[in-house]
Amino acid sequence: MITQTEREQIISLVKREVLPAIGCTEPIAVALCVAKATEVLGCRPEHITVLLSANVLKNAMGVGIPGTGMIGLPIAIALGALIGKSEYLLEVLRDCTPQAVEQGKQYIDEKRISIALKEGITEKLYIEVVAETGTDAATAVIAGGHTSFVFIKRNEEVLLDNQTGGELSAEEEEVELTLRRVFDFATTAPLAEIEFIRETARLNKAAAEASFKGDYGHGLGRMMRGNYEKKLLGDGTFAHMLAYTSGACDARMAGAMIPVMSNSGSGNQGISATLPVTIFAEENGCTDEQLTRALMLSHLTVIYIKQSLGKLSALCGCVVAATGSSCGITWLMGGGYEQVTYAVKNMIANLTGMICDGAKPSCALKVTTGVSTALLSAIMAMEHRCVTAVEGIIDEDVDCSIRNLTRIGASGMNETDRLVLDIMTSK
Repeated sequence: MITQTEREQIISLVKREVLPAIGCTEPIAVALCVAKATEVLGCRPEHITVLLSANVLKNAMGVGIPGTGMIGLPIAIALGALIGKSEYLLEVLRDCTPQAVEQGKQYIDEKRISIALKEGITEKLYIEVVAETGTDAATAVIAGGHTSFVFIKRNEEVLLDNQTGGELSAEEEEVELTLRRVFDFATTAPLAEIEFIRETARLNKAAAEASFKGDYGHGLGRMMRGNYEKKLLGDGTFAHMLAYTSGACDARMAGAMIPVMSNSGSGNQGISATLPVTIFAEENGCTDEQLTRALMLSHLTVIYIKQSLGKLSALCGCVVAATGSSCGITWLMGGGYEQVTYAVKNMIANLTGMICDGAKPSCALKVTTGVSTALLSAIMAMEHRCVTAVEGIIDEDVDCSIRNLTRIGASGMNETDRLVLDIMTSK
């Protein structure tokens, strides 16, 4: 039985982790940190130094920056200083204009930006910005979460210092979750308390539909709506789930000025946790309440898995997000907690090991792989088919199976992470 206090903590957690974002969250988080440093400095910086963890650098190299028609960190940094507002969080660049882009290009041409790896850190999500003008300097550091400022300083005056891990507020304390608690919360919480999660469906579906009208990235979502593709894939729920999910990813990775609802700091995770569940519900006559509870089950499962995996890792985020979707779809099919555990185990047995080689347009391909596996895992679960504990990394206990997945992603694939970055930076 989940108490009212526990419900309030979980709702607060979800609201912190499920946020609107414009553009890939790594370069946008860098722009956010630059905007904060600029605000603290009090004027436009003459020079900006940015130090990043390898994972942030990897995810920021190959994606379009919204409203710019450009790829990569320099323009995100320049716009963070020129027009960024930290109060917008992951929509920090929403005031971008063509004039601002031109100013940003000039800022880059004037060699005002330095970018380097931050040495000697273990945190995989780390952004440090030093903004300087004359004798004044402001420093801002984001670590652990895409909007989590842990250090702010102007000249020698320290304005914020949480780098040593000070006490968290009651709201910020991490809620201890299990899959059982996630399921019970999503399926029993008063509907009025969780209806906010429906905004994920509205925002992410709108992003997909906007992508169908344009030509973004590899155009995977739009492609799957063509007549030839319909002959091959059919024109049913499965094909629609693939098209909508990959379509929203196409637009986002290409740098479209289209907001999506993110999960745990990732827009692609938010998309993948939302759209397969939404399209399945809409095309199978599910009620608004069923959609709401299924979306909450999906999104909270993702948040739960990311608690032990971390915000960034060598493991592709679609593995985690699609696992959440599979839970939501299984429940919409009429499955109970047991079937949901089967779906999770089937997902882990199938997708574990998919690497993250940065954020880029081809993420849409990985997203479709996740959606396909999510539906397959749900179908198997409803047939009482489940990968067993004598097979691979699956444990009898579903939470142990999740820990096995996250141990591989957070620790076991560290060398893979280093090798991937080396390959990407050596091309």
